[in-house]
Formats: sequence, C-alpha cells, structure tokens
Amino acid sequence: MTNTPSLYIGIDLGTSGVRACAINDNKDLLHTCKTSLPAPEKQGKSITQDANLWWQATEKVLSELFCHIDVNKVRAISVNGTSGTVLACNEQGTPLAPARMYNDSLCTKQAALINSIAPSDSAAHGVSSGLAKLLYLQQKYPDVTYLVHQADWIVGRLCGRFDISDENNALKSGYDPINACWPDWLTQLNVNLTLLPKVILPGKPISNINNNSFGLISDCQIVSGTTDSIAAFIATGSNKPGDAVTSLGSTLVLKVISEKPVNAPEFGIYSHKLGKYWLAGGASNTGGAVLQHYFTSQQMDTMSQILNPQQPTLLDYYPLVSTGERFPVNDAKLKPRLEPKAKTELEFFQAMLEGISQIELDGYQKLQQLGAPYPTQVVTAGGGSKNPAWTEIRKLTLGVNVKQAEFSEACYGSALLALRGYTQT
Repeated sequence: MTNTPSLYIGIDLGTSGVRACAINDNKDLLHTCKTSLPAPEKQGKSITQDANLWWQATEKVLSELFCHIDVNKVRAISVNGTSGTVLACNEQGTPLAPARMYNDSLCTKQAALINSIAPSDSAAHGVSSGLAKLLYLQQKYPDVTYLVHQADWIVGRLCGRFDISDENNALKSGYDPINACWPDWLTQLNVNLTLLPKVILPGKPISNINNNSFGLISDCQIVSGTTDSIAAFIATGSNKPGDAVTSLGSTLVLKVISEKPVNAPEFGIYSHKLGKYWLAGGASNTGGAVLQHYFTSQQMDTMSQILNPQQPTLLDYYPLVSTGERFPVNDAKLKPRLEPKAKTELEFFQAMLEGISQIELDGYQKLQQLGAPYPTQVVTAGGGSKNPAWTEIRKLTLGVNVKQAEFSEACYGSALLALRGYTQT
C-alpha cells in the first residue's frame, strides 16, 4: 500500500442493468454510472441471457466511470451478481451457451433429484437453485471446464481466473458455509467436483487485473464479491449482531445479522456467511406492490402528510396482491385480509401501512424464534424508506430505532468489499 489517494470500484450486475461506482478511502461515494441490459430470453420455463451482454454493459459503465475519476488511482474492484444465475464455460472462459438466469425454472428433473439427496436445510433445493442449473449444464455440455456464477464470470473477464467464487454466490449451488466446503453428498448427484470453483470469503483478493484495456494500474486487485442482495445489505453499513435491514420495495424483505446460522427452508430462510457472523432473512409477498395496486403515487404522497401514526386504526389488515404467503407464515392459500372496510380512503391507507408494519414485526419475531437476535435497530432501504409517517408507524410497531439507509445501492456495497480486500493486503 502507498500514501497515494486510492479509489475502489464496485460493479453491480442487476436484472435490468449494470451499475458501477467509485469510492475513496473515507468511503465517500464519488460517482456512479449505469446502463441497461436487454430483457432475458423467455421460452416457457427457460429464462436465459447471453453473458456477453453483461461484459459489454460492464465495459460501458467502467469506460464512462473512468471519464469522471482518475483511473490511475483505482486500487481494487469487486463484483456482485444475481444469486442463482450460472453458466458453463470452456477452458478459455468462453460461454458454451447462454446463462441460465436466477429465475429460470427449467431444471425440474434435476431439482427433484436434489430434493431426494440434499439435506433439508440446504439452500440448493428448488427448480431455480444454482445447483439444479449446474447439473443441467454439466449433463448438456460434456466439454465444460468451468461452472460459474454470474459475478464469477465477470471477475474472470477482469483477471483471467474463472475458477474462483465466493461463499454467498456458491450457497444455492450446494456449498456448505458452516463447514466451508463443497459437501460430500454432491458426489451422490454425480456432480463433477473438478468443474466447481474454489470458494473464498467475500472481500478477499483474487488476482491482479489481467484485462487492462481500461488503462488500470497493473497491480489493481480484483477482489471476491457477493450476491446483489448481500451487497445492498453491506452498503447500509450494518455490521454487528442485531443490526437489521428492511427493504420496502415491491415486496418486504428482512435481514438481520446473527452470531449463528438460521435455516428454515419452509419459510425460504437461509443464512449467508457475513464476515465472522451470519445474515439471516426472509421475504414476504406484502410490500409496495400491494400499495400501488390500490393507490397512485400522488395519492400516497398526499395522504402520508396527514396520517396520524399515534392513533392506530386497529383494523388488523394483511395486505397482499393475491393469495399466498411464505414468510413469516408459510401458507399458499393465505388470502389478503382487508376487512372490515375502512371508513375513509385515508383510514384504509393507514391500515395498509400498519398491516405491512405488523408483518415486518412478525417476520423479525419469526427469525428470533429460529435463533436470530431481535433487531437492535432497523435500517430501511427501498422506496418505502422515504415515507416519514410510515417510518413512525414502523418505529412504534417494532419498538426499536428505525432510520433510512444513507447508502443501499449494491454497487456501493461491492465498492466497500473492494476497499476491504485491498486494505487486508
């Protein structure tokens, strides 16, 4: 390390686009660039995308970013990607076929086989798991050399190594984070273990830049990354047991740091390794989508200014757009509960916010029942975090401090990992 001012870059491979940002040693966000991606190809249950589109978008955002910062000061780069997106590559790292996306559900036979062999608490269950897709790709492309995740492949394009992954991306591919290994039961599925990447912790140096068409310094480090959702959590600065992050987007997503892993597949709960701790969470079908189903943005903005959080409606709603819930209750037949009818539109809106807040409380209590700590504070990301009245309702419901995240972009979280990786050398 030198005394020269240093910069660190985070790259976020999202569903609809790619973002890249730069930070300095003080973790100040200096600049962010983004570009869109074409929608994945859908054919029935098959959802794929040409990985070369990811690289083209990455080149575009980095080239733009380097117009705003000094490329000679960039010391490290880290990448995050969508969890469960995988592809098969040859010895040179060239994709043998389009990548199978995180929400691809073609591999039903492979998922059934996994279900008969994998431990019940493994995150590799389900038709959209990384492992189901890896089994499919291994069988379909016998000349495969590397089975990699989305973030792994971009890392490979940057440093020339396609044989490295991180513990978070590898989780849905069957990796065992508790024992830090690819488990023995994978051999019962006839997985060729030589095709699987070496797995390291997020935020660890992998190699120096190899693809230097950007003009980066030769010893710029490529640092192991994570998934997009974990990167977004890291971006908030939450880092100790009891720190929790609620994402109020179209759905309600809860995550809390725990000293021990918490797994409950029936609720969609798995634990990711996060430094020396674990990150446990769950996702409800309630959230912003149900609010947008009943109200326009202008209506919500207007009513939010005249809500009275100190006078709850006591209507006890369970807001859902359609039937079915998985967390904090697992009931595919659970119907939305929006009765009794509110007297006014304002009361209806407040009751909806109270209902979602109660589901948030039930979710954190469910995680606590399973062994995670109850939140000591809740940092909020997503569109709902900008609503002061809703924040006050949630604060009264949860009984802890609730605040809006200063940063919640996944690319910022990856930039923090790049900084961490560089300072550890």
